[in-house]
Amino acid sequence: MRVIPLGKQGLTVSELGFGGIPIIRLDFGSAVSVLRRAYERGITLYDTANAYRDSEAKIGSAFEGMRADVVLATKTLRRDAAGALEQLDNSLRMLKTDYIDLFQLHQIAQERDWEIVCGPGGALEALHKARQQGRIRHLGVTSHNLDMAVKLVKSGVFASIQFPFNFIEQAAQDELFQAATAAGMGILAMKPFAGGVIDNAAIAFKYLRQYPEVIPLPGFDTLERVDEVAAFYDTPNTITPADLARMDQYRRELGKLFCRRCEYCQPCPQGVMITAAMGYKIIASRMSDKVAVEFARLPMESVLKCTDCKECIERCPYQLPIPEMLKAHYDLYEQHRAKLKAD
Repeated sequence: MRVIPLGKQGLTVSELGFGGIPIIRLDFGSAVSVLRRAYERGITLYDTANAYRDSEAKIGSAFEGMRADVVLATKTLRRDAAGALEQLDNSLRMLKTDYIDLFQLHQIAQERDWEIVCGPGGALEALHKARQQGRIRHLGVTSHNLDMAVKLVKSGVFASIQFPFNFIEQAAQDELFQAATAAGMGILAMKPFAGGVIDNAAIAFKYLRQYPEVIPLPGFDTLERVDEVAAFYDTPNTITPADLARMDQYRRELGKLFCRRCEYCQPCPQGVMITAAMGYKIIASRMSDKVAVEFARLPMESVLKCTDCKECIERCPYQLPIPEMLKAHYDLYEQHRAKLKAD
């Protein structure tokens, strides 16, 4: 696997990174094994966040005593100086290090967030000082809002931008990537599998590897998955007409309204299992009706608790009409149940 510059700010990383969300599902020992396998396969960049439960602690344990060999990136959702410093201190402690290579403001998607971050007592004020002290080497930012991401890139404040990118969500490849490249910024691609709806890793990475300046951050929760994805980088990338046709098929099936499983909408105050229920349409398309109904029974029955309070819509980075989509998925679930009873 190649090691390449992440922009022009002095960071050098593997051409494939490691996203830190899936390891929260693993026990400590299993997570450490997956992280170490990734390192053995040449992955040096590990991206996590304060919000990812015990992900930072697992990464810290995996690479204790190896600090110079890995590049650690983490994030804060806090917009104020005190909160950002509190989370920086926590990240340093959990990751067992005295500096963060890339500390990112997490999900700056609205103008009001940017104004708070930049204002008196905002996070940037404190993080610039932390960088001067050597506790942060570079500042980055993440967003799910394209217009805001372009503005952040053009602000001249950050060393990197992290944004969703895959063969379904391609909007970033034009103005955002061009602006970031012109500014000498590193580009990190979150959601290389579109939040899990792309279930063909080979096709996903055939697309992504067309953009060698973009570092994908897939999440891994098994040794086999690490080996599968890392192996793509052992050979030159080729894309066939059949590959392009398969990508188009995914786009047609998903349309524009689909859940990326980012889980920003959770927890639901009424107890609706939103993320799992939002995936029912995809599950049903890939399984028999009987298997889909049995597999998704608990989350689909939880949809009945929805009061249409719209808290989930306010939290969703993609402004999806979640209650409306949940109702449509529940109606489909009920159709499948009725069909099974009739049979």
